[in-house]
Amino acid sequence: MADFVLAFHGGKMPETDEQRNEVMGKWNNWMEGLGDKLVNPGAPVGMSKTITANGVEDNGGSNPLSGLTIISADNIDAAIALAKPCPHLEYEGTIEVAEMMQM
Repeated sequence: MADFVLAFHGGKMPETDEQRNEVMGKWNNWMEGLGDKLVNPGAPVGMSKTITANGVEDNGGSNPLSGLTIISADNIDAAIALAKPCPHLEYEGTIEVAEMMQM
């Protein structure tokens, strides 16, 4: 088993309390469905700043991060299968899957 970072990019924010409750319910169901494969539920994140050798940019980078989760899976294909039902994809977001390398 290896750990994988699910990096969430983009996505639309719900506009009403009813929509927020619906979205949170879907997220909770997805996370509960991961069972012991869920290593760290992570959290949504705000706009980032990008540090370069030339200074700091306030633009959030070329592909702004909107949140992250860490899961455990046998391989990247299994991690992708676990990520595909994530409700983030229903709200115009994308998910980047990357193995956490053992050091």
